[in-house]
Amino acid sequence: MELIQTIEQWAWIGWLVLILAFLVIEMLTLDFTFLMLSIGGLAGLVADLLGAPIWLQVIIAAGVAAALLLLLRPPLLRRLRRGEDPTPSNVDALIGLGGTVVSSVGAHGGQVKLANGDVWTARTEAGDLLPGTRVRVSRIDGATAVVRSDSPEPLTPAQEDPYA
Repeated sequence: MELIQTIEQWAWIGWLVLILAFLVIEMLTLDFTFLMLSIGGLAGLVADLLGAPIWLQVIIAAGVAAALLLLLRPPLLRRLRRGEDPTPSNVDALIGLGGTVVSSVGAHGGQVKLANGDVWTARTEAGDLLPGTRVRVSRIDGATAVVRSDSPEPLTPAQEDPYA
């Protein structure tokens, strides 16, 4: 019985430590999850200062944290990400990009010049592609573009290549 009284007497220190730990973790993650948990801990601290028993403090803290996680966090995240640029960048921007085969591309290698002007090492998953063939990037595998044919036959010099 004496242990329970000691815990209830010093519970406010536990709540403060918990709140500070959650705030530090929140500063590292920036995802609003631990912010909501720290506000729940603050509700537990207030319940302790008002004289609630330890079991009620925990229930109040958990209830407030759960309500904030479910009701407040989603709109905050939407508002935070509202101004993000939806345009793909880096490797994601290359997926679906057209290009032209520079040197024969097969299952083990070759080169393509993409529409953005970059020359990439490339390979196909099926068949070989001759120089001048129009291609489209299916995916990026490490530093190699996996391409598929965009036209059934290679371009002749008389045809104009929009990707060159």
